[in-house]
Amino acid sequence: MLRISSLSILVNLALVSVLSTLVGAQTRKPGALYDSGATDQEIKIGNIAPYTGAFKEYGAVAKAEAAYFKMINDRGGINGRKINFLTRDSGSDDTTALAPAQELVEREQVLLLFAPFGTEANLAIRAYLNEHKIPQLFVQSSSTVFNDPAHFPWTMGFYETYRVEGLAYAKYVAESRRDAKIAILYPDDEIGKEYLAGVHDGLGSRTSMIVKEVPYRTSDRDLGSQIDELKASGADVFLNFSVGRFATLAIRRTYDLGWHPLQFIPNASLSVAAFLDPAGLQKAAGVITSARSKGWQRPDAGSDPAVRAFLDWMEKYNPDASLRDQNNVAGYERAEALVEVLKRCGDNLTRANVMKQASNLDLDLGMLHDGIRVKTSPTDYQPIKQLFLIKFNGKAWVPFGAVIGG
Repeated sequence: MLRISSLSILVNLALVSVLSTLVGAQTRKPGALYDSGATDQEIKIGNIAPYTGAFKEYGAVAKAEAAYFKMINDRGGINGRKINFLTRDSGSDDTTALAPAQELVEREQVLLLFAPFGTEANLAIRAYLNEHKIPQLFVQSSSTVFNDPAHFPWTMGFYETYRVEGLAYAKYVAESRRDAKIAILYPDDEIGKEYLAGVHDGLGSRTSMIVKEVPYRTSDRDLGSQIDELKASGADVFLNFSVGRFATLAIRRTYDLGWHPLQFIPNASLSVAAFLDPAGLQKAAGVITSARSKGWQRPDAGSDPAVRAFLDWMEKYNPDASLRDQNNVAGYERAEALVEVLKRCGDNLTRANVMKQASNLDLDLGMLHDGIRVKTSPTDYQPIKQLFLIKFNGKAWVPFGAVIGG
């Protein structure tokens, strides 16, 4: 009797397995193609963001992306599939970037990595993801190195490059202040090198306008000595390419020294809530940077349907975030672009098709400024190439001038 019972159990288990397989086959959409991370029900998306550490303010971008995907899921998902957004904390440590990427790919079996943060961190995982043919899509870095489809066809950037940004500031100075003396503060890494390259290209034969260039390191606790050295150069234009909390330190120190040059900061440091508030709004008055998005805090902003949609989304899906934090717009725009790519994939949710769709875009995102579009091709992995200048008036950013870039 014991042998019969055991045999019956084995037969029943086999029948259950066969029936489960048949049910799975019946529920699979006819003609659907999937790689790991995609099914009839869901799309797994991986992300790595700095929720803690020196760059924790940029964790707001990933939180905004998660909130956008929540809205999409509430509306039925993408072609009937819900987004499963799996995000990991980098701790702002570039040296440990590979471990969470491997965990997301090998254990969680995500379809792609979306908007991982940081230049050095993305460089650290790029070879691994390309070797395994995993999309590294819309990375959260504006380095030119992520527009290299010939060598890294699975990696794509998003916003205009640091070089383009530096070039735009240099051209503005050269045209508006022909006798300017320029001092430059820059991070001692690849980002800083790209900013400097853009400035030199923008000035052309007039690089003699630069009277001082001083680097800083992310391990620095303050920028006092660097700002003192720059002020002593006699410069009346300050290209302050400090990122994140370092911009806060530099703006505050510059003002407290009684040095009042025409000052520029990177687009990455323009968040009022994250970086200008801590510096002191009065101390940031007059600072210039660049943008690509529509203003959303003007009294008449809600008259634009796209801006109204963003404000409604903030209220319903991201209510704890500050409307004065540009990082929320950055996350909103990236997430909207990814959703469009996945929609275009239809029922062919293979990694190769994700990259095919991402590399053939001509897309208008609602929050992008008029005249700025997302455009890619198989030989051009830089989706956004334009910007415009804005100036801080002590309360808000005010745009001026035309759209710059191709």
